[in-house]
Order: sequence, then structure tokens, then C-alpha cells
Amino acid sequence: MSENVTGSLESEVLGQGVFVSEFTHSLDPKKRLTIPSEWRAQVGTPRSLYVLPDVEERCLCVLPNREMIRRVNESIRSQAVSDRRARKFMRSLAARADLVAWDVQGRIRIKDELLKFAGLKDHVVMVGAFQHFELWNPDAYAAAGRNADDEVAEAARYVGF
Repeated sequence: MSENVTGSLESEVLGQGVFVSEFTHSLDPKKRLTIPSEWRAQVGTPRSLYVLPDVEERCLCVLPNREMIRRVNESIRSQAVSDRRARKFMRSLAARADLVAWDVQGRIRIKDELLKFAGLKDHVVMVGAFQHFELWNPDAYAAAGRNADDEVAEAARYVGF
């Protein structure tokens, strides 16, 4: 692919919030995590991320500001104000979530409660999941991946991919 075509493709996808690939980074002594530069470019503006505990796995979900707003707006519109279960879920998730911005070196500091939830201590596997990315303990990620190959075809059919 020529440099002009590659540059054109990169400019088309930057800031679109599509997170792909996998990275392993270390938490620094102050428990900061460096977000890969290509993912920071996908976030766009504002340069903030929401960090949430996953509802099914022991990992953290990280969403750009615009994706979080989109999901919250869709959830609120689809739920009746009188729906106790929906309100309880939203309240519980919001109380545990964290809004972070990265520093000039691209590092974020995730609150201790969330690090503990996901078992993140020294190393973090960062996994792209298209509209968001996930932060995993390396051992937990390896264990989750053992069964993934068997489930990929079924999951692809489920999401219509």
C-alpha cells in the first residue's frame, strides 16, 4: 500500500474510536498505565476515558467519552424511569466507574478499587474490543482465552458478524 493511501486510511479512522490489537504494559510505581499512542488517537476529544468494571468478567472496560455518553443515552431512553432494576444497575455501575484523562506521557491513573476488582498489580493486558478496550490481569486473560476458540463461531453468529 502506498504511503499516501496508508496516510489517508489512518486519517479516516483516527478519532473514530475503533480499538484493535493487544498490548501488554506495566503499571508504574504510582500505578499509572500508559495508553498506546494509536489508541489515544482513537479517543479524539475530549481526551477522557471512562473506566468501568465489566459486568461478566474480572476485567475493566475502558470507553471514550463519546461512546459512554452514547451508551448511557441509549440505556436511559430505553428504560422507564420507574424501572427499579435499571435504576439500580445504572447507579451501581456509575458509582464504581472512574473518569480519567491521560497526562502528557499518555498515562492514566485508575482508582485502587477498580485495580483490585480486576486483579491488576504489575502487568496489564490491554485488549481492543472495537468501541472500547479492556484491561486484564495476564493470568485471567490467558484463562479466559483457553475456551475462546470454541466459542468464537457461536459468538460471531450471535452478534451477526
